[in-house]
Amino acid sequence: MNSLKPSKLALSGLSLPDLIKVLEPTQLPLYKLKQIHAWIYAKFGTSFSQMSDLSLAERQLLDNNYVLSVLNTKDCQISKDGTKKYLFSLNNDDKYIESVLMTFQKREDLSVCVSSQVGCAVGCKFCATSFVNFKRNLTSQEIVDQVMSIQRDNQVRIGNIVYMGQGEPLLNTEEVIKSIYVFANSVGIGKRHITVSTSGIIPGINRLAKENLPITLALSLHACDDDLRNSIMPGVKTYSIKNTFQALTEYLQTTNRRVTIEYVLLAGVNDSSEQAHKLAKLVSKINCHINLIPYNPINELSESISYKRPSIEVQEAFKAIVETSGRKVTSRLERGKDISAACGQLHNKHLNQRVPS
Repeated sequence: MNSLKPSKLALSGLSLPDLIKVLEPTQLPLYKLKQIHAWIYAKFGTSFSQMSDLSLAERQLLDNNYVLSVLNTKDCQISKDGTKKYLFSLNNDDKYIESVLMTFQKREDLSVCVSSQVGCAVGCKFCATSFVNFKRNLTSQEIVDQVMSIQRDNQVRIGNIVYMGQGEPLLNTEEVIKSIYVFANSVGIGKRHITVSTSGIIPGINRLAKENLPITLALSLHACDDDLRNSIMPGVKTYSIKNTFQALTEYLQTTNRRVTIEYVLLAGVNDSSEQAHKLAKLVSKINCHINLIPYNPINELSESISYKRPSIEVQEAFKAIVETSGRKVTSRLERGKDISAACGQLHNKHLNQRVPS
């Protein structure tokens, strides 16, 4: 795939109104513009030459002045379980982002985990993206085109979107909201099949509540007292757990949508019975589902990283205590463990980064 030239604009990832605006200089009739939109979103078109319902002159006009994708595939790793981890470069500044295609044996529909930023400012110490550092927000087009690029590459339709890749979605709230509408209206993915994960950015949670979208909101909690949480998630110390759960309660009251609580289990750090009892007490107060996540080691990135995954026995004991809350508790089914599937791992590997201890 050729890099985007300054004179060429990308079309994939745009809403229909934005696509019509970008293609206005072509003076093509509206029905032709809708045909182009259909080739991008319904037919997984990989080039303008495929658009057989356009004349040869019209296809050449598009090829001379536009490109399809705003992304270039720099790397793709495939797991033995079918998971695909993509490293994309962004055409306008050649920075890198990651996306993951996930398949599940018991599900027909496919899921894609998308990035919302280049790097991340939250700095969670167990996450490989923290070593990338924050560079910039992604545009809605760059978010959506991650899914379209994967659909074009695999010629399959994606059924679920999770904003759990690089970046904090609610530090880029407006572009994330805009991309949700494009996923729903152009890509054809129902809003109920979209999950936005946040580390607990309260203004973003309030903004999502105001939009009242029927999506799933997931909170990355990872500790049940502020001191411990701030030590492993330094970017959220502005927002106390008490205030964050108050924002979740107000979100629930507005949207009537059950939220998900995500909790990464770190051996000897946040997997104690004390933390489990605190978590059970916290979640008993709101309508939620708890997703326990065994730590995915990233120790190759820095000699200073000492986090480990708890034993199966510790994981099961933790889960049993949290289940006393009466809420549904699941352990995340791991995908792509044999490749660089965790957020930021492939990005760091490509940049050959290693942080000194």
